[in-house]
Amino acid sequence: MVHPYRLDADAAAIAAALNADPGKDVWQRGRVEPGGFAPVVVQHGHTRRIVPRQWGVPPPPRGDRVVTHLRNPDSPFWIGTLRHTEFRCLVPATAFCATRAGRALWLAVPGQQVMAFAGVWRDSEVPSFAVVSTDGSLGQIASLPLIVPPALQARWLTASWADARRLLTLGHSPLDLVVVRG
Repeated sequence: MVHPYRLDADAAAIAAALNADPGKDVWQRGRVEPGGFAPVVVQHGHTRRIVPRQWGVPPPPRGDRVVTHLRNPDSPFWIGTLRHTEFRCLVPATAFCATRAGRALWLAVPGQQVMAFAGVWRDSEVPSFAVVSTDGSLGQIASLPLIVPPALQARWLTASWADARRLLTLGHSPLDLVVVRG
């Protein structure tokens, strides 16, 4: 099941948190659902920019649904995208939804107004993105978006794939996230 996330920050707050040029604040704040447009942070040279993309990459040739999460980095569908730094992005969020024991919980990183998920983007029919998910476990929550701490964000955006791939093993502990609604 795909869970939504929230982005309750304006472009200036996103830019400050993710060290990016804010550009124009053209998106609505609030809940982000698959198929909706949301900002992502991309890096071109030494500059990070906030750009709008649609959440959900068109499916692989035999697929029939958009792909919102990248769970298998070894998949032929993703490996070429991951190897090229220009297709990695940061997905700003203020909270994300996860289900534990049938109950929806909204989780956030304490002390961070805006967190960043690792993401990838593609320019196909519609410029789109997917969120990288980890198989790490937080209690009974088995799959979580990969939250990239501020000190490692440049690494996700610019490092070789061999180096950036190590971030997939970060995982989460109960101290890393707090329930903001649930």
